[in-house]
Amino acid sequence: MKSETEYITMNIPQRRALVNITSQVREVVQKSGVQEGLCLVNAMHITASVFINDDEPGLHKDYEDWLEELAPEKPHSQYRHNRGVEDNGDAHLKRQIMGREVVVAITDGELDFGPWEQIFYGEFDGKRPKRYLIKVIGE
Repeated sequence: MKSETEYITMNIPQRRALVNITSQVREVVQKSGVQEGLCLVNAMHITASVFINDDEPGLHKDYEDWLEELAPEKPHSQYRHNRGVEDNGDAHLKRQIMGREVVVAITDGELDFGPWEQIFYGEFDGKRPKRYLIKVIGE
């Protein structure tokens, strides 16, 4: 069995962003040489997410609005988590909603997506370096 592991560090300059990371994941799958297997991609921070969906700006704005309605950033005082030095209680909840990781099948050496599917890194408390993991296993 072959495997490949890469840790990618990102520094999102704003507090929140959705970043298409599909091309980086494809590069790691190709580097691995795996023809049939699985690819796991996960956020390694509790205020970030990895998820699959369409790369369409209107949808991205819909996500932003929906998440802000479910877990508004302000007032910071509404979150018990923020009663110390933190101000990111909303980011923890947004991550929980959007999920930690995705697993994609690899078929004939390629990510086996449905129509329009792409992999995204969702940042909900940026302005500092954070990592995500790409792990490929298979034959």
